[in-house]
Amino acid sequence: MLKTVILIGGPQKGTRFRPLSFEVPKPLFPVAGVPMLQHHIEACAKVPNMKEILLIGFYQPNEELTRFLSYAQQEFKIPVRYLQEYAALGTGGGIYHFRDQILSGGPEAFFIMNADVCSEFPLPEMLDFQKEHGDTHSFVMLGTTANRKQSMNYGCIVENQQTNEVLHYVEKPSTFVSDIINCGIYLFTPEIFQHIGAVFQKNQQDMLLEEQTNGWQRAEVIRLEQDIFTALAGQGKLYVYKTDRFWSQIKSAGSAIYASRLYLNQYHKTHPERLATNRDGGPKISGNVYIHPTANIDPTAVLGPNVSIGTGVTIGAGVRVRESIILHGATLQDHSCVLNSIVGWDSTIGRWARVEGTPSDPNPNDPYAKIDSETLFRDGKLTPSITILGCNVNIPSEVIILNSIVLPHKDLNRSFKNQIIL
Repeated sequence: MLKTVILIGGPQKGTRFRPLSFEVPKPLFPVAGVPMLQHHIEACAKVPNMKEILLIGFYQPNEELTRFLSYAQQEFKIPVRYLQEYAALGTGGGIYHFRDQILSGGPEAFFIMNADVCSEFPLPEMLDFQKEHGDTHSFVMLGTTANRKQSMNYGCIVENQQTNEVLHYVEKPSTFVSDIINCGIYLFTPEIFQHIGAVFQKNQQDMLLEEQTNGWQRAEVIRLEQDIFTALAGQGKLYVYKTDRFWSQIKSAGSAIYASRLYLNQYHKTHPERLATNRDGGPKISGNVYIHPTANIDPTAVLGPNVSIGTGVTIGAGVRVRESIILHGATLQDHSCVLNSIVGWDSTIGRWARVEGTPSDPNPNDPYAKIDSETLFRDGKLTPSITILGCNVNIPSEVIILNSIVLPHKDLNRSFKNQIIL
């Protein structure tokens, strides 16, 4: 029997996702029309013998999360539970804290996934790979190839090319180590808890030695990457399964549009029913577009490529939307134009207004390029990125909003360019 643990973080995390994470916990932000986490859960539910999915994080239980849990259980016919940490315990501390829950029922192995990645989730392949490599007690991490420069922003894996054993692991090195990076998806056996336990014991000893410890230092804060993998590398226990399928992080709001594109593209294989098609009396669709059935769209609108439209959205005549996410209840009035933007919940864009951002996509000519976790400011100026409207933003008619971030509940009265509007 198998289980899955998804690490969903908490409200202090996901700050680069503001202003969108003010309204909804980041793991429930819709990517390609469904909450980010649902892609993980769909992939897990397809794995034979998967008995339970546990979400671990330090969000206060809230209405959205509870609603999503009950929906996921009904939809995928598998128990999905949320375990709340009392504080941020790190990627290893959370699973160690709830080890009894994870091990109850005696799973032979379990997957650990970070919520903020988008991937094709090659879980069955990782299981087969674990059977072929090392003994049944080996641990497997999912890796992918990045380019040399970008690899340094991730955990880097040096492997034995014959056996795929991880010989060396460095989290975000300062010089080039390897172009194989950690995808944040792992397959562990219960034995991993002995290794995490050893770190926990060591942390406790260290704290006893330094009596005057800072109050925030807890023995339970354990990071899988720096504390566990770095030590396990080279001991014949940790292996890397390399995937050449799509994978990306979802750190900033801009990367949600890119992740949306990857998932919409995958829908051709997995969920063709989620992709809109050109029909008589319907809007013109070009490329991959997701439209929620409750959206009301004028037949003269042109949508796509890479557009997802949420519940109850209204789109007027002659509207053009491309490379954007329109969240529920938003209204795009006649002849408005939305490019490379995220339009927040219940926002309104006036007639003939233009809302446009600059895409932060990886270099399309480099097959190994990943999305850069761009800094908000560069050389004292706002880096051009996608335009984000928080919830309940009103954009008047005939203005241009370019490369800007508008915080929730704003009524704008003129055009803005390269600004954060507080």
